[in-house]
Amino acid sequence: MPKVVLLNKPFGVLCQFTDRQGRATLADFVELPNVYPAGRLDRDSEGLVVLTDDGRMQHAIAHPNKKLEKTYWVQVEGTVTDEALEQLRNGLVLKDGRTKPARASRMEPPEVWPRDPPIRERKHIPTTWLSLGLKEGKNRQVRRMTAAVGFPTLRLIRYAVGSWSLDRGDGLLPLGQYEVIDQSLGLTR
Repeated sequence: MPKVVLLNKPFGVLCQFTDRQGRATLADFVELPNVYPAGRLDRDSEGLVVLTDDGRMQHAIAHPNKKLEKTYWVQVEGTVTDEALEQLRNGLVLKDGRTKPARASRMEPPEVWPRDPPIRERKHIPTTWLSLGLKEGKNRQVRRMTAAVGFPTLRLIRYAVGSWSLDRGDGLLPLGQYEVIDQSLGLTR
């Protein structure tokens, strides 16, 4: 049976197993052989990375044509307006084309681990947390979308991939930790 691993990737970790420059990689956190990330998460993003030892499953999770929604918790600079949310929900034109409509809403600040290093905070500029659901994965898309509507991303956490999430019922999967899950239920866990 294919193996599925859920990792809570820390900030500053490359979403690969080797790096010639000696930077932190998945190998510093996942000790299982022959598993590979199903999709990428930028070095300066945190949160859920799904890994598997099955190529077909890896493709089904990562490929945008499969329409598996990824949910992000995004802390942005400023107080997000209803107009900005509507623009995100309708899709935006970026340099590489129009984004698909996103599921976008404000959310209360989540109870998450402290980031190392901490985000830059400005004394007189508030921040807002958003929940964004995307069914595509253009390069640095979330950051480019929030910037395009006037609210630069300060912190980006991938909370869920499809129905897999960081939620463990009694809290979130600890930062830097992974768990092997029973994937006999397939992509609809």
